[in-house]
Amino acid sequence: MKHFLSSLLATIVGILIVTLVMILIFAGIVVASTSKEVPSVKENSLLVAKFSTPVSDRSDGNPFSQFISLTPGLGEIMGLDQILKSIRQAGKDDNIKGIFLNLGIVPVEIATIDEIRDALLEFKKSGKFIYAYGNMYTQGSYYLATAADSIFMTYEGIFLFNGLSAEATFYKKAMEKLGIEMQVIRHGSFKSANEPFTRENLSEENRIQIEAYMGSIWEKMVTEISKSRNISPEKLNQYADELVSLDNNLLVETGLIDGLIYYDEMLNLMKEKMHVEEAKDLESITIKRYQDVPLKEKQAFSRDKIAVIYAMGTVVDGDVGEGYIGSERIAKAIRKARRDKSVKAIVFRVNSGGGSMTASDVIYRETRLAAEEKPFVASMGNVAASGGYYIVAPADTILASPITITGSIGVFASIPNFQGLMNDKLGITTDVVKTNRHSDMLSITSPLDEEEKAILQKYVDEAYEKFLQVVAEGRNKSRDEIDAIAGGRVWSGEDALEIGLIDMFGGLEKSIEVAAEMAGLETYRIQSLPVLEDPFTMIMKSLTGDTKMRMIRNELGDGYRYYQQLKEVSMMQGVQAIMPFSLEIH
Repeated sequence: MKHFLSSLLATIVGILIVTLVMILIFAGIVVASTSKEVPSVKENSLLVAKFSTPVSDRSDGNPFSQFISLTPGLGEIMGLDQILKSIRQAGKDDNIKGIFLNLGIVPVEIATIDEIRDALLEFKKSGKFIYAYGNMYTQGSYYLATAADSIFMTYEGIFLFNGLSAEATFYKKAMEKLGIEMQVIRHGSFKSANEPFTRENLSEENRIQIEAYMGSIWEKMVTEISKSRNISPEKLNQYADELVSLDNNLLVETGLIDGLIYYDEMLNLMKEKMHVEEAKDLESITIKRYQDVPLKEKQAFSRDKIAVIYAMGTVVDGDVGEGYIGSERIAKAIRKARRDKSVKAIVFRVNSGGGSMTASDVIYRETRLAAEEKPFVASMGNVAASGGYYIVAPADTILASPITITGSIGVFASIPNFQGLMNDKLGITTDVVKTNRHSDMLSITSPLDEEEKAILQKYVDEAYEKFLQVVAEGRNKSRDEIDAIAGGRVWSGEDALEIGLIDMFGGLEKSIEVAAEMAGLETYRIQSLPVLEDPFTMIMKSLTGDTKMRMIRNELGDGYRYYQQLKEVSMMQGVQAIMPFSLEIH
């Protein structure tokens, strides 16, 4: 008994000590985060931008992320909203003389890069300079760099300019070996989200649509690079075909870059530009830190607001937090903006390849109600397709980048059949007792019969008709006009403008300007929705779920995308409106 009490006491003391240590750690993080000095910009300073971590549409607002990241820099994920605001502010800041793009691999989606690039081009109109330098240029980072006045690279750097390729992953053979059959009911010959589980290669329809929108994205990139570097599109494609970029000696000769120099030479070049003595250091501030610099010019106070509602990730049912578009959470945010009399217009920023049809319809209902009461503008990010398009269809005006991926108007349902795995591979058998003929229709241990397939096909067909109706009403077109461009086909933003799925080109800031103009506002405040969770909740999630995902990402590396694909499949319930999720564009 004495031994038991001693052990119990030791356990309690241990728990108290661990709790105290955790409290002290949290307190230290809070103090470090909240008591940090407000940054200031010295005269004749340089704004330094690296973009070496992913960029989300919206800043997560988590003051602890930089402290809890398992990988250095991973916690420094920035929001596109803050990046665009910082670049715009720097253009007006007399202390900022130029921007230094210190680039390498830029793990940012191409449409997001396009928005940042547009902001940099706007910055140049202030008369200030932009220089780019890197030890490695991928096609994404080079596309961003072409916004600069001059582009430089280190002597032994790597430069990739070889065109785009799209890679789709297929699991059919692996599933056959495991004895798993994916039973798919779909509507739309281009609706290919199920192909990874039913085919070993791309269908002809899928290949056609990928070639079309990938070609459109490449054409946009080549056209913009051509304008910036004064190299004809024909020459650029020739350089890509001949892999000229892999010979560093030809980079300057072809005009792809302006020079091969070392980093210290790059610094001296900027010192000369900014009239700083070589022996002195350049004054600089990172774009991450610059976002905390107080605005010099006071903004006119306005009670009027434009609500910017961010919806990012797969569309799922329920009240799910950041990283997914939870139907309850997003619908509530739209409803809040609609009911708020001080909100004069709404911008719905969507970055999603779709997901649950039911969840999409819940959100659609709120977007439709809001659009009936207030100016409602949809802003598409890298992708707003399938369910991601469904939820923006009622918008008065839809904006996208020419290289946004959209469309994919189609639906499907999939039910796995594990009978082969259980019976033949594992030796597990099942038996069933049922009250009605189709009581076990959704069982994963037996296949669908022909009658059940026919019933499900009817159900999917009706969902497709509803999708057509939603888009037709939102776009003021007939059902047949939408059907002609639907069938699950994916389009680039460039093509989407031509066929009427969007109204104009533009990013997040342009969308806000359009909303303000529609509402007749000259002064206004931005309200970002949904409201982010409080810092304590954020850190607890970061130390549990987010940390677990980061550990998995770190461990799997490039293989993480396969894990993520299978994870999303496991979350699918009911009819899905989702675009191909296993597509990688290089």
